[in-house]
Amino acid sequence: MADVAMTATFLAVIGGASLLAVTARRLRPTDRLPSLEGWALADRSLGPVWTWLLLGGTIFTAYTFTAVPGLAYGNGAPAFFAVPYTVIVCPLAFVLLTRLWAVARRHGYVTVGDFVRGRYGSPPLALVVALTGILATMPYLALQLLGIRAVLTAGGVYPRGAAGDLVMVALFAGLAVATYRHGLRAPAVISALKAVAVFVSLTAVCWLVLHRLGGPGPLFDRAAQRLGGTDTVHSALLLSPEQQPAYATLALGSALALLMYPHVLTAGFAADSPRTLRKVAVALPAWTGLLALFGFLGVAALAAGVQAPEGGAEAAVPMLVDRLMPGPLAGLVFGAIVVGALVPAAVMSIAAATCFVRNVYVEYVQPTATPKRQVRIAKAVSLTAKVGAVAFVFGLRDQDAINLQLLGGVWILQIFPAVAVGLFTGRMHPRALIAGWAVGMTAGTFLVVREGFSSIVAFGSADRPLEIYAGLAALVLNLAVALVGTAALERLGVPRGADVTDLPPRLTVRHRPETGATNP
Repeated sequence: MADVAMTATFLAVIGGASLLAVTARRLRPTDRLPSLEGWALADRSLGPVWTWLLLGGTIFTAYTFTAVPGLAYGNGAPAFFAVPYTVIVCPLAFVLLTRLWAVARRHGYVTVGDFVRGRYGSPPLALVVALTGILATMPYLALQLLGIRAVLTAGGVYPRGAAGDLVMVALFAGLAVATYRHGLRAPAVISALKAVAVFVSLTAVCWLVLHRLGGPGPLFDRAAQRLGGTDTVHSALLLSPEQQPAYATLALGSALALLMYPHVLTAGFAADSPRTLRKVAVALPAWTGLLALFGFLGVAALAAGVQAPEGGAEAAVPMLVDRLMPGPLAGLVFGAIVVGALVPAAVMSIAAATCFVRNVYVEYVQPTATPKRQVRIAKAVSLTAKVGAVAFVFGLRDQDAINLQLLGGVWILQIFPAVAVGLFTGRMHPRALIAGWAVGMTAGTFLVVREGFSSIVAFGSADRPLEIYAGLAALVLNLAVALVGTAALERLGVPRGADVTDLPPRLTVRHRPETGATNP
């Protein structure tokens, strides 16, 4: 039975998140007509603090906060690829997000598919980009539920059987109602509680772990012995030379892929200016430090002798917290991680719904749809996405969602040429980009499935193989096909669509002076 104090603190955090979601209605201007931009992007009005909270809360998901320490618990040093990966994201966001925001704001683009449509004048390419984003986002959304279930089960807060399922449904029902009514403003206000709860609880947990396990030296030595080494230097807590190519390519490929996800771009588009995004990109490493501490807790779980269930290493840190922490602090940690799942889950459902409405429904089904109808359809699709995620978690094995999310990372990387490269040059032919995307998707899927749903694939001789990230290998093929295809189509004189973005090929974006829009 869960500790009473822990349960009370946990419920207090969840209740606080619910109250904050209700207050989101006060952040909504009353003098504006309904629009997809208002519902999905909070009218592009978020200032530096709100954008930092929302973007950080969207990127650093609850599943990340359980999977990274779980990987450290099971495999040691390779888990920490997530730290350089999220550091690499910051300069990429500084350059790419600010440039993309300026184009989107000038032309009223709400999704990255809108940008691709305007840049290349190609509805099929925009459709490919939108559907890839939706396909990659759905298993990611389901993983937020898995993260919640893993945390609550380890803490004894998740009842067995139908009662546990009702807890999960109740948590997502509240989120669904708030998101349906207030759009992106709901996860924006909840992200403030997420930041406070996660930063405070994790700092306290790390201090108590170091105090109770005798400091970093003894802690790492005991963890090394659990991983089969005699000391830290001769254990899996350090990368071997053979692991370094996989580590480096996984970090780079994951960073490139992250900024292509619709939910990350949606959070970025909600900023009020490029200057705000630049400030946020500089401050994002604070969230990376948080992730590093979570990875450290995976090592601490090894040192403490935590016995995670087979195939359930993501439960290692919740079990460590339940074992070593006093009830109120454990409840705060569990509540923080659950709230940490609600923010990205809400943004993911909004982003998927917006992609569908703008690049599928309006483009191919109802081109004359009014802004009010677009909002109505987006709300319905957002709700459907959440229901689908819940059904997915209850209907399939946890490993199925994990496998699909691994594939999702490889898939979303294949739109990088159309989006990121398209920000700097319009020379690429849309038909060549579609061909490159098809080759990248096929090759990436084949490599991952061939390796038993491992994102790391081996090339070269059997005795000295070179292991790299499958998504990056597929991206190289993608780019090669797109470049060769563009050259061939140009020689054949095949026309391309009109570019209406006014983006110079190698110059910075000439955006409007910043309007000084206020925070919501």
